[in-house]
Amino acid sequence: MLVDVNSIWAEGELTFSPFRVQDFNHVVQMHSSLVRRLSLERELEGHRGCVNAIAWNSEGTMLISGSDDTRVNIWSYSSRKLMHSIETGHSANIFCTKFIPETSDELVVSGAADAEVRLFNLSRLRRNGLEESCISPSAVFQCHSRRVKKLAVEVGNPNVVWSASEDGTLRQHDFREGASCPPAGSSHQECRNVLLDLRCGAKKSLADPPKQSLALKSCDISSTRPHLLLVGGSDTFARLYDRRMLPPLSSSQNKLPPPPCVNYFCPMHLSDLGRSSLHLTHVTFSPNGEEVLLSYSGEHVYLMDVNLVSGNTIGYTSEDVSNLTGLSSIHNKVKAHSSFSGVSLNGFPMRNKAAGLDKCRKLIQLAEKSLEGETDCYYGIESCNDVLDGHGHEIGPTLMHECLCIRASLLLKRRWKNDSHMALRDCHRALTVNPSSTRALICMAEALSMLEKHKEALEFAFAAQSSAVSDFEILERVESIKKSSAAAEAGKTNVESDRGSRANYRAGRVLSLGDIIYHTEGDNDAPTGPEREDSDYDYDDELQLDFETSISAERGHDVDSNVLPGNLNLRIQRRGDLNLETETLTGSHGSPVLSCENDKVPYQPEMAIDMKQRYIGHCNTGTDIKQASFIGQRGEYVASGSDDGRWFIWEKKTGRLLKMLHGDDAVVNCIQCHPYDCVVATSGIDSTIKIWTPNSPVPSIVAGGTAGPETSDVLDAMEGNQRRLCRTREAILPFEILERFRMHEFAEGSFHPFECTQS
Repeated sequence: MLVDVNSIWAEGELTFSPFRVQDFNHVVQMHSSLVRRLSLERELEGHRGCVNAIAWNSEGTMLISGSDDTRVNIWSYSSRKLMHSIETGHSANIFCTKFIPETSDELVVSGAADAEVRLFNLSRLRRNGLEESCISPSAVFQCHSRRVKKLAVEVGNPNVVWSASEDGTLRQHDFREGASCPPAGSSHQECRNVLLDLRCGAKKSLADPPKQSLALKSCDISSTRPHLLLVGGSDTFARLYDRRMLPPLSSSQNKLPPPPCVNYFCPMHLSDLGRSSLHLTHVTFSPNGEEVLLSYSGEHVYLMDVNLVSGNTIGYTSEDVSNLTGLSSIHNKVKAHSSFSGVSLNGFPMRNKAAGLDKCRKLIQLAEKSLEGETDCYYGIESCNDVLDGHGHEIGPTLMHECLCIRASLLLKRRWKNDSHMALRDCHRALTVNPSSTRALICMAEALSMLEKHKEALEFAFAAQSSAVSDFEILERVESIKKSSAAAEAGKTNVESDRGSRANYRAGRVLSLGDIIYHTEGDNDAPTGPEREDSDYDYDDELQLDFETSISAERGHDVDSNVLPGNLNLRIQRRGDLNLETETLTGSHGSPVLSCENDKVPYQPEMAIDMKQRYIGHCNTGTDIKQASFIGQRGEYVASGSDDGRWFIWEKKTGRLLKMLHGDDAVVNCIQCHPYDCVVATSGIDSTIKIWTPNSPVPSIVAGGTAGPETSDVLDAMEGNQRRLCRTREAILPFEILERFRMHEFAEGSFHPFECTQS
């Protein structure tokens, strides 16, 4: 232990009761006293490119890493030194690497952008030095057709590894069945190792049937129930599968409808956007297997329950999504749940303890002052969070309604990414408590207006007006909503009348690279407003781009990382053409290719599980491999990297930001907590791995010791990240490609990359 536990007890930060040693380690590993002391201890040097993957072995004695330099490095935890550096033979960036469990840490596996999965046996390494750490792979699996983004292993199973690829398949590789896949002389399509075929699995919304290919970005296997498999990819829905219920392993010859999943996971406000640019970059189970964590590109990190068993878990259908914005549906819901007495909305019995209620009242007063402009909105929202998340089972309906309305008003005032959606949820919940609440009605109207749902906004505005005919402030806010609605209608008419002339203009000119990278030309076609992701923008005809690079340099010669690769191919075509081409290629081996749609069977929309907590402050748009991880054996904290070079730690239960640390000169992608000690490893665009331990002599919240920012910089950093998330220009090139160039904003028709990074 790097920090004396006795000194922590002396500070009153830790209480003691009899534990078994194992239980004590569970409690103390990531105690808040230690988290507040986290700071940079060591940088591990040994890679020559971005470090895209890191993972601990089961005992925590070694760390494995994979990089753009196509090498896999093995590090000693005790000495913090490089033990082995393996030249893998991959021809492109390594995105994932793992120790195979139950093999005495002798077997390691890697997956890369060359679509290959490679297995290595460390016992074959010569022990004379790192220079001789060059071994041939024990097995090479080449059955994927696109980049391999994530690997999964099962505790107690040393013979199998699972790989998730952007080709839409999750494959199961059994080491006992051969040293290569596909076998010599056969085609990729003859490999019968497809466990999950989602090439017709992507959904635009919860109500729509799956049609497009789901490019898998991440997968995870539950450590407590290994038959449960979680996957996420190029749409907004994470999917939970029971491997025992999946069809037998198959080849990739036939394009079949996706198998039914156990559960869909998606925040309700992201379930009907129909946005191809919004997708998952990481999914993972909690240590106890009861929760899942989802990280979105262009969005936040969200926590969900695996099963619909707890009072906080909300399952919803596509009908519930539309009902969230309807006044009549709220009234119907109130009538159906009119017996609100003795139980709070989160299912806990209310205990009116005087001390708890007094604390809640003081927090609500602080939030009111924040709403009046005395403090930043962030602090007022945090005060409301403390009341609703920490004391929601103690307060009655009156205090709960007041706190919900204040938080909704603060969210509308702050206007960070999706704050208007969160305000909508609070207003809906407040109206369930008090359906005649003028404050909740007008906040609901303003939230809907921000989301460009003007018809629904007017409905709630008129309801607020009728309930407060003499309230001048309410009447003024109603008039503002009316003006916004009228302006939106006028703007819609102008856009429709001008659409033809813009189409003619585009037909008579050559598209610049700026036009290709972004959907819009100077945002002229973009819906206005701070949160464009909520508009009804049609992406059916969007372009699909394949961006491939290769470095033509002889072995032994260093490649200048500040110049573009020598061979760069950009292939542009409409998504429909790409699907046709894919089907043609897949069917070229003589096997029939089935359509994704079955017109004979009507599609039955599924149910999804909604969020129970969100974690905000970071930015995830620049890379496609950004992780969100549980911290500690009990998973009491959540951490994520960010595009601003920082990494963030939140309290899982409340979503409160505890720590913000500077971890990279550009982007932090990977965060992995040590299995037993209070140690965290991070990596990103830099070629080094950072090791974080609680070695700061002074505990601090948010400010990170010698390596962290000052407290006054926290809100500035978070505001900057929110501005990045809310940019209106929608990229259709993969985010990792945009990060590869890390370009300045460029003028129309020109393209000026100033730095080439390998991501």
